Amino acid sequence: MSKRSRFILILVVLGVCFAFLWSSIGWYAFTPKDEQTLALGSLEKIKDYSHVMAVADVKTLTAAVRSNASGEVPEEFSYLEKTARKNYKLLGKTAPKEWTLSSLLAGYPTEKELITTVEAKYRDDILKAKSLYDGSVKLGLDLSGGMSIVIRADLDAALASQDEYSTETPDEFKEHAMLQAIDTLKSRIDRFGLTEPVIRRQGTDRIYVEIPGAAEANQINSIVMGKGILNFRAVNTEASNAFNEYYYSNPENVFDANGNLINPSLIPEGTEVLGSYTKDDYGLDERRGYLVVDKTPVLDGKHVKSAEIGSDNVGKPQVNFVLDSEGAEIFADYTAAHVGDNLAIVSDNKIKSSATIQEAIAGGRVAISGFNLDEAQNLKKVLETAWLSVPLEIETQQVVGASLGASYIQQGLRALIIGLLLVLVFMIVYYHRAGINAVIAQILNIFIMFSVLSALGLTLTLAGIAGMILTIGMAVDANVIIFERIREELKLGKTRAAAVSIGFKHAFWAIMDSNITTFIAAFFLSVLGNGSIQGFAVTLAIGVVSSVFTALFVSRLMFDFETEVLHKEKVSIGWGIKQ
Repeated sequence: MSKRSRFILILVVLGVCFAFLWSSIGWYAFTPKDEQTLALGSLEKIKDYSHVMAVADVKTLTAAVRSNASGEVPEEFSYLEKTARKNYKLLGKTAPKEWTLSSLLAGYPTEKELITTVEAKYRDDILKAKSLYDGSVKLGLDLSGGMSIVIRADLDAALASQDEYSTETPDEFKEHAMLQAIDTLKSRIDRFGLTEPVIRRQGTDRIYVEIPGAAEANQINSIVMGKGILNFRAVNTEASNAFNEYYYSNPENVFDANGNLINPSLIPEGTEVLGSYTKDDYGLDERRGYLVVDKTPVLDGKHVKSAEIGSDNVGKPQVNFVLDSEGAEIFADYTAAHVGDNLAIVSDNKIKSSATIQEAIAGGRVAISGFNLDEAQNLKKVLETAWLSVPLEIETQQVVGASLGASYIQQGLRALIIGLLLVLVFMIVYYHRAGINAVIAQILNIFIMFSVLSALGLTLTLAGIAGMILTIGMAVDANVIIFERIREELKLGKTRAAAVSIGFKHAFWAIMDSNITTFIAAFFLSVLGNGSIQGFAVTLAIGVVSSVFTALFVSRLMFDFETEVLHKEKVSIGWGIKQ
């Protein structure tokens, strides 16, 4: 490869690596801590936060208009001018050259549109930070702190509880039950803490859960092992209307940070406020309001035996579900005494559906209508979580405190920096000016390793840091082999250019042999291993490739630069070499 081609290749590689690493730089260096906390929250929490802040901002803006309508638009609201200008054009009006508070609000026909625009700004800013995190190098639980759990689903026990209503084969039932168990866990754990959990399937009957940040083991266990996730609650319509009217006029002063009512006297005793949800276009739960429901359930979800989608008399979708004998009796008695009242289906403290009781429902066969096909499928899925009761058992559980994780980061970085400095000092002392080439190659080696971790979305663990430290030694080994070959050629009286060329040529296969065998070992460790072994193997494999590149391309280019551009005739490459 020519020197020009080698130089272009290095520039391209470094440019691509910088692009890969930009997300990590943006996240860890330029994203404020409070913004990181918001971005790490679930999409549901981001949505709630954006809406509350938007309502508060609109109130601030309208108050400013009332006090000084001709005042200048504050800098933090200048982004509203773009949408206002479009609205002026749609209305056939001329947008003002100089915006005032009153002219800005005049560009929004309704307060709802103004709230939507402000909410979109909050949401986009948080999601932009979230995208940076998604593309950055992530810290494992041993560094960031948190909890990892392996849960086993007893599919055989779930199959044994299958009743005569099911038409699925055993394999279909187990697959369906496993998917429902994962969905149920996601719904439960997603609301715990501030950070989005990692929940994925392992094998046929196990679920792996990671919950970064501080987490109480007992609380997590109660969530994982919890029962009665679905029930039917009576709706207090009058209290619901009064609460919603108060909430929409004072949204920022109703709930505290934990979602609890600041003023419990807003609702009658023995009731609670729950959000009423539907699925949005992204498949996320979207709250469409609040309902005040009785704390004591009318009927527990354990009585639901099966659920399916059917059609009503006019062909519209409806959900049919069957109750066991005890549930049928309870439901018949209640519906007979509460015709005209509303009844809500509650899953994991979220209202998934509510309907008016039209007549007494006896026999245990219930039909709910009044929604489209997607809503019917979502409700069927909710009801299935009650009768697909899959026993869950926690097999392993590991908790790492946030302070301990921070300590690990400091210790790991300290070991990495000290190891790197000692190696580099040795190279400069022993190999003189040539050692500087090794120093630059090592720095670029670390840079490339982090960029690849960022590009692949991999997680950096304590074992991964150990793999990096080992890579430093291996990368220096490649430089040592090259330098020693060059020294041998210089001792034979070769010129600088000839010694460098032949030295790299003779060192090539020695470097490749040792690194290929190491890469093969690291590859199989990463494929067959798990946990800390896998983290170590992945960083080692990446380090092997990057160290070969920096040793054979970057170091060679620096030698050639000194020879052909700086016109140096001698090589400063250690003691005992005289030219």
